[in-house]
Amino acid sequence: MARERMVSGSQVSPDEDQVQVTLRPSRLTEYIGQRELCDKLRVSLDAAKQRGESPEHILFYGPPGLGKTTLAHIIANEMSAKLFATSGPALQRTGDLMGIMTNLHEGDILFIDEIHRLSPVIEEFMYPAMEDFKVDFVVDKGAFAKVINVPLKCFTLIGATTRAGSLSSPLRDRFGLYYHIDFYPPEELARIVLRSARLLETQVEPEAAHTIAVRARGTPRVANRLLRRVRDYAAVKEDGIVSNKVAERALDAEGVDSLGLDDLDRKLLKIIIEYYQGGPVGIEALAATLNEEVDTLVDMVEPYLLKIGFVQRTRRGRVASARAMKHLGLKPHGKGQQSDLF
Repeated sequence: MARERMVSGSQVSPDEDQVQVTLRPSRLTEYIGQRELCDKLRVSLDAAKQRGESPEHILFYGPPGLGKTTLAHIIANEMSAKLFATSGPALQRTGDLMGIMTNLHEGDILFIDEIHRLSPVIEEFMYPAMEDFKVDFVVDKGAFAKVINVPLKCFTLIGATTRAGSLSSPLRDRFGLYYHIDFYPPEELARIVLRSARLLETQVEPEAAHTIAVRARGTPRVANRLLRRVRDYAAVKEDGIVSNKVAERALDAEGVDSLGLDDLDRKLLKIIIEYYQGGPVGIEALAATLNEEVDTLVDMVEPYLLKIGFVQRTRRGRVASARAMKHLGLKPHGKGQQSDLF
């Protein structure tokens, strides 16, 4: 079932996207974190400028909410180029992509989010566009079919995906630059929170920024979302200033604990520990027990639990670690024993 989670790296509403745009840095010098990635990207962009060429096609991959779309906009600003944004699921027919590509001018950037969800037909249509800057458009059918070769202006394709392994090899090989975006440490997230607070004209104490950062699951989008919730709480129940105590009370009220776990995380861990005696247990069994989709658990819940070492993947299934048991104050039950899950 669909679930809007406070700590989800995915976008939870269209309104949130509008707010994120106002908080988005526009230049590499303003971008906080991912220093090694930014240094490599700066070299590639500066080299392209010196040659008077478009940058190579770029693929960003990593969990949602870490800044893939933001980096695409930054590249467009750095190159003084126009950016055209779309997503894999939105491109259903070759005509959809044809219309976009023929309107691209020299140096423009085409950004495709969720590029792993492109249909095979669209993907194959893109190969000559990425390699030779031309597309072969088929007109009519059967005996009257004709192939029209349409030249394109030189452009840069930026793809973003949360599942790099789902990309086909031919598509992946056509990207010249690959950048993996990883979770952010709390120190960098705290700087992002303080920057966003200034833009939102909210007074946040450094300790409070660190508390928000620790609970943001290493994800800037989550950090900004939690900041807005804390800001609202401080405005209604306090004097508007976000102190550490105010931040803790606000986030506790939202069900986000000291490590950024929410109700779904805790339920999953509790099921592994109490119902399945700590594991191992298959992901399908967990999804059925939780009444959730497997993809929801794999894409939205597991990555952070794996990152902090609360869940381990084995050949036989998922296993909860001793650290997870200690955090929840639980002990694995003996074989054959079950308890109330919720």
